[in-house]
Amino acid sequence: MKELNTDLRVIRTKTSIRNALTELIEEKGFEAITVKDITVKAEINRGTFYLHYQDKYDLMDKCQQEIMYQMSNIAKTILSKGVLDSETAFSLAISLFEYLSQNADFMKAVLGPKGDLSFQIKIKEFMRKTLFEDSEQNSFIKQGALLVPGEYLTSYIVSAHLGVIQQWLQHGGKESPQEMARILSTMTYNGPLFAAGLKK
Repeated sequence: MKELNTDLRVIRTKTSIRNALTELIEEKGFEAITVKDITVKAEINRGTFYLHYQDKYDLMDKCQQEIMYQMSNIAKTILSKGVLDSETAFSLAISLFEYLSQNADFMKAVLGPKGDLSFQIKIKEFMRKTLFEDSEQNSFIKQGALLVPGEYLTSYIVSAHLGVIQQWLQHGGKESPQEMARILSTMTYNGPLFAAGLKK
């Protein structure tokens, strides 16, 4: 019972620290934040902070690692079914938007203008690997079928997807994960000109 109480206390402390980091990024930007800012906002002492993290960069890194780990698990669970078609892609998009919605405050802060640019690179790399590098047999897009150089197609799709996610987060995530998956699918499968009503 004592162990359980200790674990719960650690979880509460880490949650409080992450919430403080999220609020401070929105207030003053990640680079301007100090450990003292975080401890004051989280209402903990510096010793408690250093029990869990080396500094603010270690805190940010661990928060990002947890996000990437969970997103990777979601992708692996859905893609492990082996059928990589539009229905699977739609299901994956819904699940990822559901996860982003659950972590919207942190994701909005860290992917926003005052957040951490390196995290955008990590998210893009995750998307690239999920879409193109699971293996040639299991990837959504087959190299042999490409009409344009793969690296440009990858950059276009990944940057567009991240831009849509950032737009959604910055405007309060008003649309449901299902609606966002539909929006993304319409643009991805039919192209921006179709989505704009310029192409039938």
